[in-house]
Amino acid sequence: MTKPNNVEEYIASNVLWKEELSMLRSVINTTEMEETIKWGVPTYTLSNKNIVGIAAFKSYVGLWFHNGALLKDKAKVLINAQEGKTVALRQWRFKSVEEININLIKTYLNEAIFNHKEGKSVVIPKKKEIQSHALMLALEENLELKKCFMELTKGKQREYHEYIAEAKKETTQQNRINKIIPLIEQGKGLYDKYKKSQS
Repeated sequence: MTKPNNVEEYIASNVLWKEELSMLRSVINTTEMEETIKWGVPTYTLSNKNIVGIAAFKSYVGLWFHNGALLKDKAKVLINAQEGKTVALRQWRFKSVEEININLIKTYLNEAIFNHKEGKSVVIPKKKEIQSHALMLALEENLELKKCFMELTKGKQREYHEYIAEAKKETTQQNRINKIIPLIEQGKGLYDKYKKSQS
């Protein structure tokens, strides 16, 4: 699917959830937030900082709060979609128009805006540096590859180490190493193809 140029295109391309997306959009647009497209989905910002986003999935429409962990969530509607991985993001899921409580959403949006204006944000703990022994060995065995790897940014090097290290089996690690060699040789990061659409 081609990336939408604007929110209208995004909503039009998600026919199943058109009504829900339109309703969420209209609620968000009653606030002072600015509407844009980031990562291929509607995102709403203040002073160029991401506050909320909306996205359609197979079985629901999600309203994302970028610093959702700071919200009081008195109605207990927010979930951490990636427990253990995501620190700040919180998601509110809707499976029908009937589930969209406009007044309650406005309360959450206003709190998110207030938190932003107060300069509040979730402190993301620094990741422990992970080094893959298998990748280190592969680089030592191929000095040309090692040279290419060392020319990558620290962030890209870290992504590769984590990608290999998270595979438990040796065979899986080796398969992943074989897969990433051409990317490293081309000076590319593991997630570059996804990042291009955001720029």
